[in-house]
Amino acid sequence: MIKTNYHTHSLYCDGKNTLEEMVLSAIDKGFSILGFSGHAMYPYSSSWHIPVNKINEYVTEVNTLKEKYRDKITILCGFEADYIKGLTSPNKELYKKFNPDFLIGSVHFIYNKDFTFAVDDSAAQLKENTEKYFNGDYKKLTCEYFLAQREMLKTPNFEIIGHPDLIRKNNETLKMFTEKEIWYRKELKCTAKAIAKAGVIAEINTGAIARKKMDDVYPALQFLELLHEYKVPVTLSSDCHNAPDIDCAFERAIQIACKAGYTELAYLDRDGTPKFEKIYL
Repeated sequence: MIKTNYHTHSLYCDGKNTLEEMVLSAIDKGFSILGFSGHAMYPYSSSWHIPVNKINEYVTEVNTLKEKYRDKITILCGFEADYIKGLTSPNKELYKKFNPDFLIGSVHFIYNKDFTFAVDDSAAQLKENTEKYFNGDYKKLTCEYFLAQREMLKTPNFEIIGHPDLIRKNNETLKMFTEKEIWYRKELKCTAKAIAKAGVIAEINTGAIARKKMDDVYPALQFLELLHEYKVPVTLSSDCHNAPDIDCAFERAIQIACKAGYTELAYLDRDGTPKFEKIYL
């Protein structure tokens, strides 16, 4: 099987390694394609996004590494672009000056004119924000999160949707919901339909396993089954922040994909066109 990863962070945002250290780890572990996807919320930034004044430097370094290692691995330059309604979105028109090979569209933030906070913050911080802004109503918070994803998917101009049930990250600690609840299943189904309509690839993200935040992939099996039902292609992703974890739990992710009904994985080659390869266990 072709070994690929499009969700890779570095010291330019909240990763632990240089771009080149990530490349060398990928080569050592037999990857064919490595996509860099630094956190971005252009034209803004935060403490864990690439600073706006560093984006050109990031792109230049990725492109330099493309050439340096072109005989050993295909390297793509991309961004994990945040969707924050009214502020920023994963839209190639917005990022066109940087000429990215691909974009991952992700929702990390709940936002309105009165507040902004990340759904994947610490459990204690998420609890405090939910009590402050949603009167402790985790169902309302969760529905707001999935709604933001569906809004992002209305005018898609990106290739991959990132960790589409990220809201689960703190669920084991906070007991926000039971994943079999009817209302939660409804949110998953509506979001799966929106992903299918948008025509983007969904990642099977092992980042929570690598960072010991949750012993499962994003999306969960029941969400993957819905994605398969709606014929949404999937790709493997380590959401790598630390070079040794660049293929963390990939075998486990493949087994979950197969259990959901998938027989092939999608990948983006140099030209950015989705291609597919049969899964071999």
